Amino acid sequence: MQNKVTAIPFRGTPEQEAKLKEVIAAHKGQEGALMPVLQQAQDIYGYLPIEVQTMIAEGLEISLEQVYGVSTFYSWFNLEPKGEHLIRVCLGTACYVKGSADVLAELEKQLGVEAGHTTPDGKFTLEATRCLGCCGLAPVFVVDDEVYGRMTPADVKGILDKYRD
Repeated sequence: MQNKVTAIPFRGTPEQEAKLKEVIAAHKGQEGALMPVLQQAQDIYGYLPIEVQTMIAEGLEISLEQVYGVSTFYSWFNLEPKGEHLIRVCLGTACYVKGSADVLAELEKQLGVEAGHTTPDGKFTLEATRCLGCCGLAPVFVVDDEVYGRMTPADVKGILDKYRD
């Protein structure tokens, strides 16, 4: 599938930037400052766009490559904002064997983004995950906290339509 991800514009506020500058100032010059600064930056912005990574690199006087390397290495850091609705598709063994990869492919097609990304309108974030603990309902995906079991690709559009309205 060709990646149809469209960049979501950065919308940081002056208040967020002021908070980030306080965090950077509190950690500047400390050994291992990058991790706590990244964690707090994600708390402030909800994710770590390149604009925030650049402010951190400049503020801590380290390379942007170093900031980006840490931001992309650890799975708990997000480089894109999360959508209004989080869709998690189980690719654990039971779900995979029963066709969850096809369900994921249909979700990607319907949403126009690959797993790990957010739709340009900010409505949906699509994630592929391992076991969601619903093996008896395989294949499964979850929208926010609602579990959908025994899914087929044909079921996807109708479920998404419920969240689009």
